[in-house]
Amino acid sequence: MAQHPSSTARVRLQVRTDADLGGLADLWVASWQEAMPEIDFLARAAWFLDRLRALEAAGSVTICAFDGSDRLLGFVSFDPAAAYLDQLAVAPEAKGSGTASLLLNEVRRLAPSGLTLDVNQDNARALRFYEREGFEKVAEGTNPRSGLKTWRLRSS
Repeated sequence: MAQHPSSTARVRLQVRTDADLGGLADLWVASWQEAMPEIDFLARAAWFLDRLRALEAAGSVTICAFDGSDRLLGFVSFDPAAAYLDQLAVAPEAKGSGTASLLLNEVRRLAPSGLTLDVNQDNARALRFYEREGFEKVAEGTNPRSGLKTWRLRSS
């Protein structure tokens, strides 16, 4: 993975290692808890780790973003064969830093023919981000775990 500049320091992207799992779970909980505080994401942390392992066993790749002090800023998990982005999370303190765009651009580099993802309709910040990044709504759905309405988004 290439190193990319950020507004405050150099950001290093790398495929996740087993040592990163605890930090990924903590970041995932913090990011989602901020986005949707009505859901207890701490209670779902074990589910997240099981899902991540299952996705990776099926061919997905998880890429982490670290700052110059090796602090985990965010991560993305996607399936290159299906060009499906399953998870993109950024630490609350790193939101607005460009980390999400760096991670998304790395996925786009690895899946140049376009990406598909699902996003909760109530996650206004994520929807604005993906729309700014050129994604378009192509279908409506429901998250099987939460029952919340989702949008299927696609970029070319």
